[in-house]
Amino acid sequence: MEKVGKKSVEGLMKRDPFDTIDKCSDKGRSKQTVVSDLDGTLLRSRSSFPYFMLVAFEAGGVARAFVLLLCSPLCWLLYHCVSESIGIRLLIFVTFAGLKIGGIEAIARGTLPKFYAEDVHPDTWRIFSSFGERYILTATPRIMAETFAKTYLGVDGVLGTELHFTSGGIATGLLMNPGVLTGRNKEIVLRQEFQGLNLPDVGLGDRPSDHNFMSICKEGYIVPPSNTILAASKESLMNLLVFHDGRLIQRPTAGIALIILLWYPIGAVLAVLRILAGILLPFHLLKLVYKFLGVGVVVRGTPPPEPKDGPGRGGYLYVCSHRTLLDPVMVGVALKRRVTAVTYSISRLSEVLSPIKTVALKRNREKDAAKIRSLLREGDLAICPEGTTCREPYLLRFSALFAELSNQLVPVAMNTRMSMFHGTTAQGWKCLDPFYFFMNPNPIYEVTFLNELPVELTCAGGKSSYEVANHIQQLLSQTLGFECTNYTRKDKYGVLCGNDGSIPLKSQDSFGS
Repeated sequence: MEKVGKKSVEGLMKRDPFDTIDKCSDKGRSKQTVVSDLDGTLLRSRSSFPYFMLVAFEAGGVARAFVLLLCSPLCWLLYHCVSESIGIRLLIFVTFAGLKIGGIEAIARGTLPKFYAEDVHPDTWRIFSSFGERYILTATPRIMAETFAKTYLGVDGVLGTELHFTSGGIATGLLMNPGVLTGRNKEIVLRQEFQGLNLPDVGLGDRPSDHNFMSICKEGYIVPPSNTILAASKESLMNLLVFHDGRLIQRPTAGIALIILLWYPIGAVLAVLRILAGILLPFHLLKLVYKFLGVGVVVRGTPPPEPKDGPGRGGYLYVCSHRTLLDPVMVGVALKRRVTAVTYSISRLSEVLSPIKTVALKRNREKDAAKIRSLLREGDLAICPEGTTCREPYLLRFSALFAELSNQLVPVAMNTRMSMFHGTTAQGWKCLDPFYFFMNPNPIYEVTFLNELPVELTCAGGKSSYEVANHIQQLLSQTLGFECTNYTRKDKYGVLCGNDGSIPLKSQDSFGS
């Protein structure tokens, strides 16, 4: 009896003082305030390590990511065996010390939202989104989570750990008072935010250190851990996530990060070999050589024959969806002959390393049109009318100038499959885009040739250039299973970089890559 009684007391002591999230109603909350923890509560994962690794890799480089991975066991031991605060302090120091505030903000704006959006807890989001006022209270540095939280979760404020910066905007790796927001510090900051009055109606957390701030709310609910629950759909968030940046494809948990960093030198050597093959070998052999080197080029449809010489006979204009800078190259690989590409903002290094002729346009409508007509008289030409790449299954608005310059239009649906690294970037070094694509273990390019557009559907048949451009966009979207949008290059770079990503435009009817 004595043993039974002792166990019963211990069970009561360990029992959580708050109900679980499934007991919380989402009805009648539109005029109430909610405050929620982030990791393990609004996000499914209780570990913030992958997000720190993203910052370390994307803003600090491979060396910093490697150091962070080496320190991760010590961070884990400190967090679980000594103090949550000390473990997080070390994680923050290794990740941020020496980084510029602009670089951190760029990652928070362009890279982290995609990974956060794929990890939103569906039960918590259902409750959280029903409230009129929403706040996040987290040990994660505010600068990391704020953009995502305000843009995609519609929060009114993010109360997070504040990093210390020098007067020149360099992170010292140290923290502003009161330090890491865990335990009692969360309660202090929450009281300061609400000035001790009208405290939040509901507090949501997932661990004992959250009990301090939850206890001062009118209601408190715990989100139990779950390894099997699916993330909330990205369509259910406050805004659609169309654009994102960064090189890493997979969420870098410690295990995934180890695999990526071990592969990195191997992938670098492999990328050099693959790039050299494209530069040195004839195009009719490239598909076979690429297969031997682990690069798949899947060709569907029937490409048109090589144009024959003759009076008034120019090359075909291949109108491609845009996935990476390699699109025109892969069109040539599929055709087994080189095609010329037109593009904007190409670096000198990319131009030198390109295995095909690449012509830079000037964003001047008359001059660009004359240049393209001249190139078409010489042979085939590949164009990406979206003007920039998009990683998600969307097609951006097609510029219409190309439709006025040729009636031999062949739509080409381009798609890619990569497992480790994105072959595009908005904020990084664009000259390394092909390098990162070829660093993937088994990258695959899918090239689908549609039928040449009938003359009656071209400008020669009485259609306007905009009708032709929209029609080809629809054909490609149906082939790829993508969604057509009216987003443009300017929209993409406005989201990711805060600019239009180019020199000032002189015409809105231009295109590039």
